[in-house]
Amino acid sequence: MRFGIRDNLGQVLQQLLQVLLVGMTIGMMRNVVPALAESEFGVPRDSFMLLVAFVVAFGFVKGAMNFVAGRLAERIGRKRVLLIGWVVALPIPLLVYFAPSWAWIVFATVLLGVNQGLTWSMTQTAKLDITRADQRGLVIGLNEFSGYVGVAIAGVATGYAASLFGPRTGLLWFGAAVIGLATLFAWLAVAETLQWAHAEVKGHAAAASVSGFRPRYPQGVSERPTAGEVFALMSWKDRRMAALCQAGLVEKFVDALVWVFWPVYLHQQGVSLPGIGWIVGIYGFTWGGAQFFTGKLSDRIGRHRLNAWGMLVCGAGVALLPLGSGSLWWGTSAAIAGLGMAMLYPNLSAAVADIARPSWRASAIGIYRFWRDLGYGIGALGLGAAAALGGSIESAFWFVAVAMGLSGAVLYRWGEETHPRLNPAL
Repeated sequence: MRFGIRDNLGQVLQQLLQVLLVGMTIGMMRNVVPALAESEFGVPRDSFMLLVAFVVAFGFVKGAMNFVAGRLAERIGRKRVLLIGWVVALPIPLLVYFAPSWAWIVFATVLLGVNQGLTWSMTQTAKLDITRADQRGLVIGLNEFSGYVGVAIAGVATGYAASLFGPRTGLLWFGAAVIGLATLFAWLAVAETLQWAHAEVKGHAAAASVSGFRPRYPQGVSERPTAGEVFALMSWKDRRMAALCQAGLVEKFVDALVWVFWPVYLHQQGVSLPGIGWIVGIYGFTWGGAQFFTGKLSDRIGRHRLNAWGMLVCGAGVALLPLGSGSLWWGTSAAIAGLGMAMLYPNLSAAVADIARPSWRASAIGIYRFWRDLGYGIGALGLGAAAALGGSIESAFWFVAVAMGLSGAVLYRWGEETHPRLNPAL
């Protein structure tokens, strides 16, 4: 049993295909649905809290499922959890197609949250199982690169599909094709990787003594902690883990803003559905493409500075978007936000993986992802409240920009470098 990308290239590629399709599944709901919430699904204009309801539901459900996925994967295996996630997604295109009201969209998004929590967690966990510790930044960068390129592709594709075939029919056929193919490939081509994690548990102490670099694991934690013990450790007992979790939660405010209010804001500025798809797609393509480099870069220079500065760069991109007009300005602002997200997104997860023991790493990643994706729900509520109190969508942009700056400062102060080569345990 050999660890590493090259030695397990076939399965790494299969998992990258899976996460591409995972990204396309959420991407199909991020352009057409919010932009046409008023005309197609009956959401009254300026009903900000009603508009954000579907993202609130998604965030709380996906956050909970991330926690469940980590523990479940340690019991029944990664592949079974992945398959369950895809089976849950099968009704989503039909629900959107037949939706008589916004409540059906909210329910479809609940199923989407279950799907994303189970499938995206497993693609990341499975690749970490079969690759080496010195490849974690690259592996997570590749994983998020593939997923968010999928999000961007789907945003552009569904914009054109909606223009050509109508919003409901376009989403029906696009969603059915993506989810159907993903389920088939997960069943036939994806291998179970749980045994690799078991092998790493047995060999990680010996590997550390050979390399000379010991990760800075939390002290006073058993080899097999309970779910409650891991949750407390991640959430408040270990200051480093808590700093990473709060940063993950706040950075999802940006994604909630992009999902809910960017399409609505651009639609109000007179941008067409394909045009919205391209502007939002610039954010996704920049985020996805740059992660290919930022993940690998963190394996060389460390995670901490990239994470803290990424929060500030991303917040700046958010603040810039409503300050100007025109496709060039909006596209540039989207690219800056996407670059900042690429700096932090894979490397927050890599930092968690650095200092979580292999025996409870899946649970640690699941709990980090629980807090991170809870940011969709909390952030969407904050966006709706900010827009309602401020009387305009622009107020939501300022709310997110300020939150990112404050969170980045907390991460810089409470966090530390986690790469075992750059900051090994004594």
